[in-house]
Amino acid sequence: MALAVVVATAAAGIGNTVVSLIARAAGVSDDFPPLWPSAYLPSTLIGVLAGAVGWHIVRRRAGDPAAVLRWLVPTVVAVSLIPDIATGITGNQPATSWGGVAALMSMHLVVAAVAVPVYRRFLPLNA
Repeated sequence: MALAVVVATAAAGIGNTVVSLIARAAGVSDDFPPLWPSAYLPSTLIGVLAGAVGWHIVRRRAGDPAAVLRWLVPTVVAVSLIPDIATGITGNQPATSWGGVAALMSMHLVVAAVAVPVYRRFLPLNA
């Protein structure tokens, strides 16, 4: 599992850095802290690690892990967007904008898009 976490975190971290750079180039303020690497890189690691643990539990305990993950992964990703939407509504971060919030939400999608194939490779469901 450790190798899966390292690979997924590195790839998702690069992807999230690209999202952050695109957001800033599109006009999101540099003063929006969630798009600072010191904020999103640890969050990327936490998300990848939580996903790997969940994947591991499902693959070991579910009768049909593929069926469980088909609904669980999109559900978890959708729920993970709630704090970002709340940030957009409340403006609880300096320089909050909906562009910044959209970038944060995109980062969740990047993590899932990277982590799921990595988990499939390193934590196969038939093992």
